[in-house]
Amino acid sequence: MLSATETDVAASRERGAARPPMFRAMLPYVELGALVAALVVPFALAERTDLVTLATNVLILSLLAISFDLCWGLSGIMSFGQALFFGVAGYAIALVGRDLEFSEIWATLPLAMLVGLLLAGLFASFLLLGRKPPTSIFVALGTLTGSYAAERLVSGWQYVGAGNGLSSVKLLKLGSYEFVEGTAFYFLALVVLVAVYLGARFLKSSQLGLVLAGMRQNEERLAFFGYRVQLFKALVFSLAGMVAGLGGALYSYHQGFIGPGNMGPGLSTTAVLYCLLGGSGTLIGPILGTATVEVLSYVLSDVDAIKPIWPVILGIVLLAVVMFQPKGILGLVVSDRERIGSYGRRGQRR
Repeated sequence: MLSATETDVAASRERGAARPPMFRAMLPYVELGALVAALVVPFALAERTDLVTLATNVLILSLLAISFDLCWGLSGIMSFGQALFFGVAGYAIALVGRDLEFSEIWATLPLAMLVGLLLAGLFASFLLLGRKPPTSIFVALGTLTGSYAAERLVSGWQYVGAGNGLSSVKLLKLGSYEFVEGTAFYFLALVVLVAVYLGARFLKSSQLGLVLAGMRQNEERLAFFGYRVQLFKALVFSLAGMVAGLGGALYSYHQGFIGPGNMGPGLSTTAVLYCLLGGSGTLIGPILGTATVEVLSYVLSDVDAIKPIWPVILGIVLLAVVMFQPKGILGLVVSDRERIGSYGRRGQRR
């Protein structure tokens, strides 16, 4: 028989053997590095206004990428129509500026968010809240069809500029101050992106985020426990539409233009590539993916020797990453456990 001391030692060894291995959290370092780089960029590129404009576009398009990650990476909803909410909201604030001569930031950005939220909610009511749970293919094709139909409709509608789109969009204003291309608009986009990112991060780590993780891993089992899975999906899909609408408004103000291509399948597919390249489900991954794609596009399109074929080269690079590194760029440094998330009390997380 074992003595009391030997029994305690044996029990301690058993607990130690059962304890999961420690892992090093890398995501906070990636997030901190990305934030520092974003703060430094406008000062490092102060002499290159074209590069500051490019960096601002990256921040704005990152909102579109995050909106897709909320759908696919967090909830398992394959949406090929995120550009629809992006473009419709951009058109909405452009029309308000043209017809009502109004572009105040405190009203137009919330308006764009509301447009994206309501439009996404409308689509969710048709695609996600039917009597039978929809398949991923049904949702993907439904959102893709909506995006394509909206692009074709706008292309032939003279009131919104038809195929030429709406140009000369009024500048975004805060009182008497007008945001123009440059450092001021860059930091505005950065503040908006950080706020959206923190909100999405909070959502992911909340109890709702736990439900979303369960839906992504095993939707049928979660429904068996009594959760109304489709209702949760519709909620997240609507929130993602709101984020995309916010991005569309900023894009319209920054570019001074919004056109049919900004709501079509092309941009929706690009948002998918942003997310898959950076690493879906991480939130910061889509931002890195957006930066990678946009910078590569800018560099390759500026090289005379490969100008005619640069989209092909970019496509090959993206295809190689998706094939050989399906977890995206962040999959090289971030573990699966950290990417999926930890839930529960500190010290008892699983």
